[in-house]
Amino acid sequence: RWQKIFMFPLWSKMAVFWNKMFLTIIVLLIVLFLDAVREVRKYSSVHVNEKAANVNSSAFDHIQMKLFRSQRNLYLSGFSLFLWLVLRRTVTLLTQLAKEMASHAALETQVNDATEAAKKYMAENERLQEALSGKGDSKKKVSTDATEEKLKEEVEHLKAELQKTSNAFHKAKTEVAAVKKQSDGLRREYDHLMKEFEQLQQSLNKAEDKKDL
Repeated sequence: RWQKIFMFPLWSKMAVFWNKMFLTIIVLLIVLFLDAVREVRKYSSVHVNEKAANVNSSAFDHIQMKLFRSQRNLYLSGFSLFLWLVLRRTVTLLTQLAKEMASHAALETQVNDATEAAKKYMAENERLQEALSGKGDSKKKVSTDATEEKLKEEVEHLKAELQKTSNAFHKAKTEVAAVKKQSDGLRREYDHLMKEFEQLQQSLNKAEDKKDL
């Protein structure tokens, strides 16, 4: 069902637009991250200078508020940039996994067809041998020998094709397993990062509540 949904031609037309939007968001997050780094460095130096100069408490609290907001923006923009890249990598791995699964199904069908064809030719060869085993005519023997040799060649050819297809099938199966393993590892890493992000956000909210008090 999902394959039918994602095979709509509308998605292929929108793919270029979504790629451009992704790059735009990446550039925007990088700009916000760099701006947050600049603000943190700026207010950190001002914070130290004002603290050493023993200025009035209102100006010092204002500088602390600016420093806290710049640090909050730094954490949010940094984690957003990182999680956006993780999301992009996850989508890429899922796409590769879907392609490998489709090729895996096609190779399995091809292997089954080749196996059935080989069994069919082998059964015909056995029937011909049984039908020609009781006849002693030399001309018929020559003809049946040629036919038998031709059938043997076809059987060998089919066996070679079956072996080749089987090797490709095992290779695709190994690649699918590797992609699945990599996708599971990335999913676990994403869950861990989300937990850390929630903890950081809770700590930021507590610090902001204390500031408001």
